[in-house]
Amino acid sequence: MKAILLKEYGLPGNLEIGDVAKPVPNEKEVLVKIHSVSINDWDWGLVRGKPFIIRLFFGLRKLKINIPGIDISGTIEAVGSNVSSFKAGDKIYCDLSECGCGAFAEYVCIPENISCRKPSNISHNDASALPHAALLALQGLVEKGKVKSGQSVLINGAGGGVGTLGVQILKPYGVKVTGVDSNEKLDMMKSLGYDRVLDYKQTDFTDTGEKYDLILDTKSNRSVFKYASSIKQGGVYVTVGGSKFRLLEVAFIGWFISLFIGKKLSVLIHKPNRGLDRISVLLEKGGLKPVVDGPYGFEQIPDLIQYFGEGRHLGKIVVEIDK
Repeated sequence: MKAILLKEYGLPGNLEIGDVAKPVPNEKEVLVKIHSVSINDWDWGLVRGKPFIIRLFFGLRKLKINIPGIDISGTIEAVGSNVSSFKAGDKIYCDLSECGCGAFAEYVCIPENISCRKPSNISHNDASALPHAALLALQGLVEKGKVKSGQSVLINGAGGGVGTLGVQILKPYGVKVTGVDSNEKLDMMKSLGYDRVLDYKQTDFTDTGEKYDLILDTKSNRSVFKYASSIKQGGVYVTVGGSKFRLLEVAFIGWFISLFIGKKLSVLIHKPNRGLDRISVLLEKGGLKPVVDGPYGFEQIPDLIQYFGEGRHLGKIVVEIDK
């Protein structure tokens, strides 16, 4: 089968397209023919081996992961002898980050327990855009952020995957949502339901003096003290990505200052696939629609990872494996 091969850390352009053996599922796995995948911050970091902590988990020099990619939607082609929940022909989608990646290929074997049935009313392209980003939004806003009706919410990095899905997840809560991103994305953000949009190049939301009940941050590019000043008393700041230095700052300083200022600042520890059934319900009811940048072709994946890193994409970058 064809696959995108990661042989050493470096620029996305160093990735190779090659042929590898088609995997065979063990007794508790399913073999999935992948139809569509999406690009994530996870891929951008893994390919470059940055920040350095990635190398501690995936190999300082010899990589433990040879095929990157985490978000998939596809069709089960075969099941292991002890698999009872699925059969050949079932359509599934999921996040592979908890089982070794491998999405950028024609086939992958995954554990039965991380697979989730794809809602029949969405395409494979849409489904592949959801597992990682939608759950970051759900877990950050609803589970950790404890969003409540009538609150004022801000999403930093509002035009990417997490932000475009997050504003839709928030709609039933009756909150006022402000989105921050580049000027090129503002019209799209308004169309999704943002009540107010800010161009980060023109306005630093942490300097305006306005305070919010809840901030979901995908960029983490300001001091933890600036974020604290932008939260109302009793408010919550949750970061799901961005500058690793700022993430560490929130993790080690945010919790401490939270003890004294009546505001909660924290880093979301993402739980892959936990809550994907809730996302499926939203999809089936028509309450969630990903913004898809693409679909693109398989051979474009290296360039698309670079494109993602430059932050120019709208919503989620999606690739059709068999386009």
